[in-house]
Amino acid sequence: MKRINNIFYSLQGEGYNVGRAAIFIRFSGCNLCCSFCDTEFESYREMSDEAILAAIAVYPAHFVVLTGGEPTLQVDEAFVDLLHQHSYEVAMESNGTRLAPQNLDWLTVSPKQKPMIQHCNELKVIFSTEADVSDYGLQADHYYLQPCDTGDLQRNAQTVAACVEYIRQHPQWRLSLQTHKLINIE
Repeated sequence: MKRINNIFYSLQGEGYNVGRAAIFIRFSGCNLCCSFCDTEFESYREMSDEAILAAIAVYPAHFVVLTGGEPTLQVDEAFVDLLHQHSYEVAMESNGTRLAPQNLDWLTVSPKQKPMIQHCNELKVIFSTEADVSDYGLQADHYYLQPCDTGDLQRNAQTVAACVEYIRQHPQWRLSLQTHKLINIE
């Protein structure tokens, strides 16, 4: 049984796959407590793998994003294999503090401390100031900075401007905005 906070269908709002139709499986629980976290993931319902498959089968997309909380607390290679057996492409968004299943199709790591993972497809660093920027020793195929959303419009605008300027000076990074918030979708 897995603790599932929510299963929903939307568009990927961040990073490399932005704009892509996706089924999100949000797992409950996290091993970190980040002050800027905008996700309520403490509530959950217990679901079997088969019940999860039935819940996602109603959606037309075959791109699944495992998110949380921290999905590595519950997801293993057997679960990813099960999704693959049903023709799903499987992406995971992790804080990188635990090893991810090796059979994922895509791994996004958004570290808040030194990760255990050494390579990912996409590294996403939350940007408040230049001091936040680090590759954490990770090798990634793609490097993204995402301005920290504080809920304060004036401060957010300043953070975005500083992030853009940082990227201009460090072009190995790309800008990732939370487009799902900009267009008001889940």
